[in-house]
Amino acid sequence: MPEKNQYQQLQSEERLTIASLHLQGSSIRAMARMLGRSPATVSRELTRNSSAVGYASLPAQALSVARRSAGRRPNKLCLQSVCWRIVLTLLEWKWSPQQISGILKRMYPTDSTHHVSHETIYTAIYAQPRGELRRQLMPACATVTARACPARAA
Repeated sequence: MPEKNQYQQLQSEERLTIASLHLQGSSIRAMARMLGRSPATVSRELTRNSSAVGYASLPAQALSVARRSAGRRPNKLCLQSVCWRIVLTLLEWKWSPQQISGILKRMYPTDSTHHVSHETIYTAIYAQPRGELRRQLMPACATVTARACPARAA
């Protein structure tokens, strides 16, 4: 059984190649063959990112990046948020993420921007780079099993 290839986004170099081949008048199938891509991928790229003046690789790349970031939900616990400061303080007081999640819901019953699950808090802890802050936050992991907290398993 042949292995199925995983889809990869078009890279800026590929968009540049599409732009130059499009200017030369190459067919969609010829462009796809040169790039090793499906003709549908090239056709979709030209349809999505062509303007009244034609296809250009730089605006196409910018549109692609904007579409990808627009599809993501913003993090509830970004490092500059007030909610993160509250969570950080409670973690320093040795509260568990479950306790923090519960108290935030009681403190801010109508403000859902301050409601975070304990999984979100764990994710925020693990997302911290190695360093002093991570070292300070890891004791909050004490209530977690070894499976959920691999850094403490060793």
